[in-house]
Amino acid sequence: MRISIKSSALSLLLALAVLGSGVTLLSGCSAGRQLHATTQTVIIHMEPIAFRSSGIAFITPSSVTGQEEDKQALALAFTEALKLARPDLRVMSLPETLSAINRAGLSDEYRKMFEDYRLTGIFTRDTLQKVSRVTGVRYLAQLKLGGFRQESKNRWGTLGIRMLETKTTFLRLYLQIWDGENGSVSWEGAQELASSHETLKENAISFKTAVEQSAHELLAHLP
Repeated sequence: MRISIKSSALSLLLALAVLGSGVTLLSGCSAGRQLHATTQTVIIHMEPIAFRSSGIAFITPSSVTGQEEDKQALALAFTEALKLARPDLRVMSLPETLSAINRAGLSDEYRKMFEDYRLTGIFTRDTLQKVSRVTGVRYLAQLKLGGFRQESKNRWGTLGIRMLETKTTFLRLYLQIWDGENGSVSWEGAQELASSHETLKENAISFKTAVEQSAHELLAHLP
């Protein structure tokens, strides 16, 4: 008996074979994640011993327009990263800070401080001192989300079959640490991160993962 296979069917079988071999190859090895980070830090006036003993509290982060919904997630991920990286520090999370401020009846004054900050880049000393007092810490950390975006690019194989997808995440992050006793900026740092990896899956690098990676790079420079 003679079996006849049409060219289109043969092409399909060949494509499936190529795809199957590609998946088998990829299952045996994983594409490494590439991380490119640029970090800048400045110690303005911070006493390392006082920093380790006096504690630090997170106040409300700021963000670029359109990404305001990421502020809470930013503070949460960064706080977790700080606690993990520096177990020697007493760290107060953003919800704990906000609760202490509200219990003390400082919500209106706190809001006014941020309104002034948007115009001047300065946190009012008197309000900082009150926040420091009600939280029981000397240093106050303010995060700024300068930018966050995710991109994907397909890599095509034989016969136009998508073999891999390169997922890239870009994050720009700033951290200022204010001295609640005298109202000055004690330390500040900037971090730009580009993280990419190749995958067969659709999921990109999450915002939480990008923040944790950036925090790891930035926190290594704390005194």
